[in-house]
Amino acid sequence: MANSKSGVKNQTALLAAGHWLILSVAINVGLLLKLIHDGNLRIDWYGQQNVQDNGGRHSSYAAERKPDGQIQNEYINLDHGDPTMYQSYWKQMGDRTDVVISGWQSVSYFSDTKTVCWFLEPGFANAVTRLHKLVGNAETGNRHIVVGTGSTQLFQAVLYALCPYDAPEPMSIVSAAPFYSSYPLITDCLKSGLYKWRGEVDDFNKEAPYIELVTSPNNPDGSIRGAVFNGSGQILVHDVAYYWPQYTPISSRADHDIMLFTLSKSTGHAGMRLGWALVKDEAIAKKMVKFVEISSIGVSKDSQVRAAKILDVISDSYEDSKASNESKRFFDYAQEEMAKRWSQLREVVNKGQAFSLPVLPAGECNFSHHTFATQPAFAWLKCEQVDDCESFLKTHKILTRGGVHFGSTKKYVRASLIGREEDYNEFIRRLSLINSGESP
Repeated sequence: MANSKSGVKNQTALLAAGHWLILSVAINVGLLLKLIHDGNLRIDWYGQQNVQDNGGRHSSYAAERKPDGQIQNEYINLDHGDPTMYQSYWKQMGDRTDVVISGWQSVSYFSDTKTVCWFLEPGFANAVTRLHKLVGNAETGNRHIVVGTGSTQLFQAVLYALCPYDAPEPMSIVSAAPFYSSYPLITDCLKSGLYKWRGEVDDFNKEAPYIELVTSPNNPDGSIRGAVFNGSGQILVHDVAYYWPQYTPISSRADHDIMLFTLSKSTGHAGMRLGWALVKDEAIAKKMVKFVEISSIGVSKDSQVRAAKILDVISDSYEDSKASNESKRFFDYAQEEMAKRWSQLREVVNKGQAFSLPVLPAGECNFSHHTFATQPAFAWLKCEQVDDCESFLKTHKILTRGGVHFGSTKKYVRASLIGREEDYNEFIRRLSLINSGESP
């Protein structure tokens, strides 16, 4: 009987402790949610803290707009390269890119087991190859296509494939500055024993094997790049996400061992989370596939089917004379929109002494047969009269990404030019007022 009473007491004590634990967790979760809601804690997907205005509104593209569309008192977020500029074009296309996916589709993990990338949908592979041949921006012959959840996953897959397991120390990953700000974050996020971010290629001891990331056109400054060095231990990975005719003249077919592309910057469909790599070496392609298999067991078939439809619609508009007369073709629209935005930006910057922009090369585009200067998705803006450009622009409710994230100085910021038209127009208005000495 005594043992029975003791057991009841123990159970009661455990229940009481459990209730206190649940209550403690609930209180702490409630406090955390309150902090997030009140704006004291605001973290984006790369762990960088964002600000809020005095009214508690988040500094993001999701910020509420007034009924009349005016955003003069709102933060405009030009930090991320969210390609919402393209949304208006795809809206006017109506149902031409619609896809019906039946419930029985996409049940199996497998797409085509006869290919190296067994989760690559044949329709998407054909659409990618077709578009590259049409634009003339990349060599697809004797290449393996590896599809990934955006080019971020493919970048991780490349590092996994290229770095030997039995090396005495991690493989060094380098790039010329200014480099893409996410390279160091993605490289070191898992603290892998296979590889390690070493920073700027010029500051690196190149006696040991290393991987150089070559981004062309470059993010953030739009420059056209090649490898800095050609050493015997060097392995090159070419990120050519912006090598499309709306951003730069297509002068030749990119012909590198490993080339990374992404749907977000080619067509603007960032939400589909699709990228692809063109890889010469079958062994490297197989290792990349293994990484994607381990990390996500393939890539969404539904996204690939939808992406294939969009890419084919673009190709059809250039190859079918009837389709080309129905509406403005995609790359024509995108090239004109980028040209307009860059023209407006340079005009505003050149009117004062507060800012400067890099001079970018011009050339004839083999695809469009037009001659124009590179017009990147981002502006690499330099503040000439202040030392911390990011903080200065933030006081005018313009959110950008500071140069230190790209291996440069605080004098520079990267500002996205591919956002919604109202945000871009407000950015131009505020820059104009700053340059004229007025207060936005």
